[in-house]
This record gives sequence, structure tokens and C-alpha cells, in this order.
Amino acid sequence: MKKALLIINVSKDESMSLAQEIAAYLEKKGIAHDFLSFDGFVDNSDFKEYQFVISLGGDGTVLYAARNASKYGIPVFPVNLGEFGFIASVQPQDWKKELNAFLDGKSVFQKRSLLKVEVSRASKKIYSSLSLNDAVISAERGVSTITLSVLRNSLPLCRLKADGLILATPTGSTAYSAAAGGPIVSPDLEAFVLTPLNSFSLSSRPIVLSPDSKLEITVEKCRARGICITVDGQEPFSIECGDVITVSLNKKKANLVAGSAEKFYNALRSKLNWSGVPHA
Repeated sequence: MKKALLIINVSKDESMSLAQEIAAYLEKKGIAHDFLSFDGFVDNSDFKEYQFVISLGGDGTVLYAARNASKYGIPVFPVNLGEFGFIASVQPQDWKKELNAFLDGKSVFQKRSLLKVEVSRASKKIYSSLSLNDAVISAERGVSTITLSVLRNSLPLCRLKADGLILATPTGSTAYSAAAGGPIVSPDLEAFVLTPLNSFSLSSRPIVLSPDSKLEITVEKCRARGICITVDGQEPFSIECGDVITVSLNKKKANLVAGSAEKFYNALRSKLNWSGVPHA
């Protein structure tokens, strides 16, 4: 390992002090490092020169790190300084033990699926991004409905009149999609989820799609003045009627250090209280 990037969530008071502590530890190991401040809406960066990334924040910081690191197969070491920690699985008190295991080649890794999201206008690609959690198509003003025509592998799937549409990975199935009534999907599955947001029709239900699915979503004319697609809750991009959004599973996956199925299911029980019976 030659060089690491430490991503510091500036909204977390302990993030900077912990970053300094980890940086000193890396220096003793002969590993160079850079710092990058993250405020929730930092532009994507090129991580090509780094061998691994350490994220110091919550799950949002991991989402940002994973989108950029996965392009080059760079592992992300996610230290949890947030509230939930579904994907930021390394607890602050355990960072040195987990980092030692990683540097010694003894870490457990978990591969997580990413969505590839593209927007085309008049047959020209105008936007492209990866998503570890979800991509949400909605009116910029939440009270407006929009109309979307959806093809799956070039065949009609549905026509939705709704507040919006969530496309979620298994990782993102526990986030906004779950709040909208979508299913929870185990993160080791090859699949993604389509979840309508407050559909005009009661027959429009969430659906789990196979990994070979390619969706083409056309924005139809509607009353909403502004429509946008938002990736991982961090990248909003304005779209127009007639635009086509293409969504599929990305070939490369995010590589998270110290993640495991056991930690996911533990988080499901302890953080979402998914236990089958009410707690006394």
C-alpha cells in the first residue's frame, strides 16, 4: 500500500481528530496520505492515484467514496461516525484493529452492486453517474406528480403517474425505497428494485428486477415545472420532458472493507428493529 485518501465528513466533530490519528498511524507504516473534505455535496473526484480510501463519517460519506473508488476497483475502509452505519461498518473504537487486519491482508471484504445511471436528450448522453444506494426521479417540488414510461430490455414494463420513482440497489433497499414500501433485499444478491413513489394507481407495486435488466425511462409531458434525478441523495440533475434515463447494474462493484452479511443482518435487527415482534 503506497497511498491512501482520508475523506473527512466536515459535519462530524470527531472526524478531523480521528483523521489526524489515523494519518499518524499510516505515516508510521510508511503509507502516504491525502485529506479530502466532504460536506454531503462535493463534486466527484478522481481517486486513481490511491490504493485505498478511508471514509470518516456516516453512510453518506461511504456512498460518495464508493461511487468514486469503484471505477478503479479501490477498496473503501468505512469508519462509522454516523447514526445508522448500515454500510459504514467499522466502529471508531475498532479502527486500528480493523485497519491492521486490512493492511496485513486478513480483512473480510464485501462486494456491493452499483447502478449505472445515464440521461440522454435528443439521443445525446448528457449525464452519467454510479449509485451505491439509489437513483430517484421526482418533481423538484414534492407536491407535483410526474408521468414516466418504463421499458425493460426494450419491452414495455409500466407507465407510471406518481410523485416519482426510486431505483435502488440491494444496499439502498434499506433506505428511501424501504420507507416508500419497497422490499429489503440482501446485499449479496444480484438484483435491483423499482419502487413507485405514491403512485396514482394502487396496482403499481414495487418490483425486484433481475441483474440483466436494463431500464429505459422516458419522462412524459406533465404539469410539474421542474423534474430531477438524484443519485444517492447527493447528486441532483435537472431533466426535461422527452429525456430518457437508462438504469442497469454496473459491471464493477464497490469493494467495502470489514463488511459482512452478519453485520448487515445485525444492523437490520438493531437499527431498524426488524425482529418480527414488538419490543417490550
